[in-house]
Amino acid sequence: MFALDDTIHPDIAALAWLVGRWEGAGVVGYPSMTSRNFGQEIVVSHDGRPFLEWQSRSWLLNEDGTVERKAARESGFWRATPEGEAELLLVHPTGILELYYGTIEPARITLQTDGVMRSQHAREYNAASRLYGLVHGNLMWAMDMAAGGQPLQSHLSAELKRVE
Repeated sequence: MFALDDTIHPDIAALAWLVGRWEGAGVVGYPSMTSRNFGQEIVVSHDGRPFLEWQSRSWLLNEDGTVERKAARESGFWRATPEGEAELLLVHPTGILELYYGTIEPARITLQTDGVMRSQHAREYNAASRLYGLVHGNLMWAMDMAAGGQPLQSHLSAELKRVE
């Protein structure tokens, strides 16, 4: 048995502000769907090695804010370079794998897909960009997506509060 190390590895120090459990709500929309509100929980953890673990789950909300049904899940890892670059590797249960690459600034990460793979049964999905920021202690993020024959455009955004 081994003990987890609470010390952030120096290679990912610029990403340390992501660590924790975050909860909140956002808006999802796209030309192929009606805009909706969603709830989300993100857990970012580390074990002392030079990466962060990422777990995200979300659910669609009714107009009164109650949960209608489960929605997206994603799991992955964040890595960083000494030059201030970030990598986010994500896998989705819908048969999609993404590799994002971008820049780290103080409390801001800007990413775009460097590669997208999908199973033959996954929906068409071609590219995305994501922006994460720490604003007044909250995790704010937005995602643009190119899928289903549509060009890159707004798809998701949310504001999450740290709960741990």
